[in-house]
Amino acid sequence: MTLSPRFRLRYAVGITGLLASLLSACSPTDPVAETTAALAQNVLLPSYSQWLSSNQQLLSSAQAFCSGKQSLAEARQQFVSTQNAWASLQAMLLGPLSETNRLWQIQFWPDKKNLVARQVESLLQNKPSPSKADVESGSVVTQGLSAYEYILFDPAAQLNDPQRKPGYCALAIAIGEHQQHIAADILQQWQEDKQGLAAQLRQFPNSRYADAREALGDLLRVQITALDSLKKKLGLPLGRPGQGIAQPYQAEAWRSNASLSSLAASLIGAERLWQGTGNDGLRHLLPKDKADLAKRLDQSYAKVGGQLQKLESHPMSELLASDDGRADLNTLYDSLNELHRLHQGDLANAFGIQIGFNAHDGD
Repeated sequence: MTLSPRFRLRYAVGITGLLASLLSACSPTDPVAETTAALAQNVLLPSYSQWLSSNQQLLSSAQAFCSGKQSLAEARQQFVSTQNAWASLQAMLLGPLSETNRLWQIQFWPDKKNLVARQVESLLQNKPSPSKADVESGSVVTQGLSAYEYILFDPAAQLNDPQRKPGYCALAIAIGEHQQHIAADILQQWQEDKQGLAAQLRQFPNSRYADAREALGDLLRVQITALDSLKKKLGLPLGRPGQGIAQPYQAEAWRSNASLSSLAASLIGAERLWQGTGNDGLRHLLPKDKADLAKRLDQSYAKVGGQLQKLESHPMSELLASDDGRADLNTLYDSLNELHRLHQGDLANAFGIQIGFNAHDGD
């Protein structure tokens, strides 16, 4: 039987379409898209959820302490836990949190003029029992963790004074409510069906990213900025750059002596992006011929982590007060600098990603 030309054309088109479908189904998935999706699901979303949970616990702690159901020591420990949850998130400031002015609302640092103490006291003088609305309509200096830390840890707060404690408690509860609201709002934006960042890290193209490589570039840039910020958080109290004169009051969370534990939490957050949860982080994307680079990065993370582990049981102010302590902190700074440069230079080059200037360049 002879097939008509029209039938032969239809047959050829049909076979071509079938083969294209089969080839598409059998083609390997994009490893970059797999990695960004895995990081969104297994690292980023759990970290933002933990941040919200920690802020919920902070509010509960403030309420319990102010009603006499929790000791000051317990309230202080909860603050440190919340501070560390925030610190671990700073390697993941992608999307809605980094695109608003809320970073200052969460933590006011550096505080070079002791604005936290001055503005907390000024607020309480004008509003003896401030509400959440008073906090939200006021200065960012009094809205976040730095002001909360001042209330619980600074002797000037005079929490033992029964006449002043109610005002400080009202402010602590208002700050807790504000922080919980911010965390809940940010997590909701992450989880939106199509426009949420978690979805945009899974399916490409979308309104934010043309393809998975754009998303990878964002993840790497955020991580590099976070590592650079770690250098700043250590360099400022060390007097680097400058005359090398120690500035202990420029340390992050200096009132609570949580400066080094906060640095350690931030490092853990950065390493989560690098490793993932099951060999599905940025490390997984390096080709086999870059095995040496992967090893150097692993060793660099381990080196900085080990140095922090040895130091974080000591207050930074104590370390800054001695020659040996300053030497140890400078060694830690140099190790952090090496880790940062490996990401900014070698890793970015290996991925073929151009890294521009960030907010900390030149500090």
